[in-house]
Amino acid sequence: MSAPFLLHLLRHGAPELTGRMLGRTDSPVTAGGLAACVARVKPLNFKQIVCSDLMRSQAIADAIGRERGLAPTTDARWRELDFGDWDGLAAAEIDAASLQRFWDDPDGAPPPGGERWSDLVARITDAIEDLTPETSLIVTHGGAIRAALKSLCGFGLRELWAFDLPYTALLTLRIWPDRTAQIMALQTDPVS
Repeated sequence: MSAPFLLHLLRHGAPELTGRMLGRTDSPVTAGGLAACVARVKPLNFKQIVCSDLMRSQAIADAIGRERGLAPTTDARWRELDFGDWDGLAAAEIDAASLQRFWDDPDGAPPPGGERWSDLVARITDAIEDLTPETSLIVTHGGAIRAALKSLCGFGLRELWAFDLPYTALLTLRIWPDRTAQIMALQTDPVS
């Protein structure tokens, strides 16, 4: 039986486009957002870095990797939820009733042309299953982190939305051989 390992989930830093439904919309990370993420993981030890294929995650993983001598692996499964026709829009630009239905039931009322919550959870579960069982840093997105918590801890939507996951949030989980998890730490305070 293999030993448990730590999984550090880091939400990317502030993107240049904020206040929008940024799923597949590929906005670069700000210099401050990149620096905050690099500072956030300084005290951590990890053997591999995996990131979403969107530039707001890739740039951070590349910067951390250069500092640590690690080559990040890019995995598109760690992308944010695809918001379909809403992708790139501000909430005020979306029909309020449709947006509320989505927040209340993201699986039953996905964005038009977008991804269902269960599809996001399924692809994140697959990505987790494919991880080498060693201490890892995943640079990803808020929705992907919530999907990982659903997959590993079984949280419902109400519990998942109770987690504050601002830009640069860091969540550390201990992953057991059966791929269940125990939350070790959650850091959401701003990095100075």
